[in-house]
Amino acid sequence: MAAKLKKGDKVVVLTGKDKGKTGEVVKVLPKENRLVVQGVNMVRKHQKQTQTQEAGIRAFEAPLQISNVAYMDPKDGKPTRVGFKTLDDGRKVRFAKRSGEVIGDV
Repeated sequence: MAAKLKKGDKVVVLTGKDKGKTGEVVKVLPKENRLVVQGVNMVRKHQKQTQTQEAGIRAFEAPLQISNVAYMDPKDGKPTRVGFKTLDDGRKVRFAKRSGEVIGDV
């Protein structure tokens, strides 16, 4: 099945400590049903020194469950579900169910 959320999509967090925050999808992990959103679910980790990296406490985005985020509707910026439809010219596209607006190719 085609992915409903892709890298570069604007999403809204629905649950958890970052509820209501918005961001862009940086990475999608389809086998784990997770994705990484820029600036959301920040965690801090103690990093051991390596040849290329200095030791210290590093902050980075941890993956979120795909079910905990929703696509941001391009018209009003509110969360929406994503559907698929085939256009008259035969292309399969994603669309926002809230406004009916076409998001892009699959």
